[in-house]
Order: sequence, then C-alpha cells, then structure tokens
Amino acid sequence: MDKKPQRIEKENQVAALQKLFSESSAAIVTDYRGLTVAQDTVLRNKMREAGVEYLVAKNTLIKIACHNLDQTGLDPYLNGPTAVAFAQDPAAAAKLICDFIKENKKTEVKAALLGDKLIDAAGVEALAKLPTREVLLGQVAGAMQAPMAAFAGVCSGILRQLVTVVDKVREQKATA
Repeated sequence: MDKKPQRIEKENQVAALQKLFSESSAAIVTDYRGLTVAQDTVLRNKMREAGVEYLVAKNTLIKIACHNLDQTGLDPYLNGPTAVAFAQDPAAAAKLICDFIKENKKTEVKAALLGDKLIDAAGVEALAKLPTREVLLGQVAGAMQAPMAAFAGVCSGILRQLVTVVDKVREQKATA
C-alpha cells in the first residue's frame, strides 16, 4: 500500500526535526503569536546571521520528533503557535531571542532544551545574560594565562637578582 504524499511530507518533517533536535546544543521553543511579517522576517534574518536554525512547525510533529528521541519534557509547552530555534551556542541564541522580545513585546519564550535538560522561560532569560561561548572561552584562557604570566614574572625577577649578585661579585673581584 502506497503512502499518501501528505503522510510522506509529515514523515520527512519529523525526520528533519529529529535531526535538528539531536544535532543542536539548544532548542528554544517560542510562541510567535502577534508578530507581523516584517518582524518575523527581521527575526529570521538575525537568527540566520547568528547561525541559528529557526522553524515554525506543528506541535504534533515536534512532539513526535521529541518522543522518537525519548524526550517528553517539552510536551506541556507545545500548544498554540510554536517556533523552535536550534543553536549550537545556547547563550547567543537565548540572548538574540530575549533581545528581540524586549524590542517587540509580541512573542514569548515557552521553554528550552539544553541537551537533555529542560529549562523554563526564566531559565532562558538567565541563559541570555551569560556571555557568549567565545567570550567565555576568552575568559577561561585569560584565567589560565594569568598564573603562567605571574610565574614568568617571578622567574624573570629571580634571574634579574641573580645577574645583579653575579655582577656585584665580579665588581668586588675586579677592585680587589
């Protein structure tokens, strides 16, 4: 028995959603109700520039994709118009969405999946306040570099003192 084209299309959509959920570090679920076409276009462009995949999908298809991955945490949040932002950098995506919400006051965050961990809208707002991945890596590198720089300073100070002592001994021997 052949499958209907609509059925095949839905199976393809579920497979694509599953792939995005499994390959992304974060999936932020939003309610896009009230956005104008212009606002939605601006949001999509910002998402694209930041490397975030932003999709509007039917709640049942999102549920099926999540259930296929043994993830049921989003079920209570999948009602009404739903869009999902898939990102590798959770903090950058959360910041982008929260900034857009502050500017437009039309949409809202429902919840997010960070790996297998579910966080609510307040958690997404807290995540948005974190520095981006690049800034955090820079801070870690700086923190790791500081002790090494201090050690190098101490070593050069010891060498300077040694050279001074040797120079003083040489001067004493030359005058004696």
